[in-house]
Amino acid sequence: MGVPVVRIRVLVVDDHRIFAESLAAALAAEPDVDVAAAGSGPAAMRCLDRAAAEGRRFDVLLVDADLGVAAGSAVARAVPDGGAADGIVDGISLVAGVREAQPSARTVVLAEKDDPRRAALALQAGANGWVAKDCSLQRLLGVIRGVLRDETHLAPALLTGVLRELTAARKHRTESERLVESLTPREREVLRCMVAGLGRKAVAERLFLSPHTVRTHMQNVLGKLGVHSTLAAVALARRAGVGPAESAGDVVERGGQLA
Repeated sequence: MGVPVVRIRVLVVDDHRIFAESLAAALAAEPDVDVAAAGSGPAAMRCLDRAAAEGRRFDVLLVDADLGVAAGSAVARAVPDGGAADGIVDGISLVAGVREAQPSARTVVLAEKDDPRRAALALQAGANGWVAKDCSLQRLLGVIRGVLRDETHLAPALLTGVLRELTAARKHRTESERLVESLTPREREVLRCMVAGLGRKAVAERLFLSPHTVRTHMQNVLGKLGVHSTLAAVALARRAGVGPAESAGDVVERGGQLA
């Protein structure tokens, strides 16, 4: 008896139907590749969920970098809160959603052009590679098999730019972390409430403080972070890894010790 072939399950995610179908057909011609296609981020997540429920998880996703953009959709958020909501639109958001929902799946972003900034964002979101859409089938098959060996694939021309972007992002994050560390414990709790999208009154109720005290804390937070708006404070907090206040138990400390 011959040795059974270990099959690679690939999901092509692209809203350009002709491209997706052509790529899927080319990959399906390989003796060790099974292929399916999805035309959007939400459709891809449904495919992943269905395959997992059936015990047939996908090994690799090939994701269009501009997923949803060509159709006029706004670029989605990068899934800051985790999860794989139907709001996922663009390719990088999908990469982050897949990493959250099914960490064992590998993702490779297929791009129309080299873009060091977006390639760095994709890697930060959890992608295992960034490959040109017009690469050869053999090159793409090599990347698919490579990421299954835990390799990361980038075009040589992108390496310097991506490393520069990642270094700058890390420096920016370090500065954001330093600013957040300058806050008092209570100010950090207020900041977490701001990240959760709570207004002044809701923060006051959550922390058992007066609205006036919350206003003072918020002003102090903005001042220490060096920003002029709640939105800017939330963006900085995100870069520093500050998550939202999730429940009353997370943030409430009765009494006035920290106020």
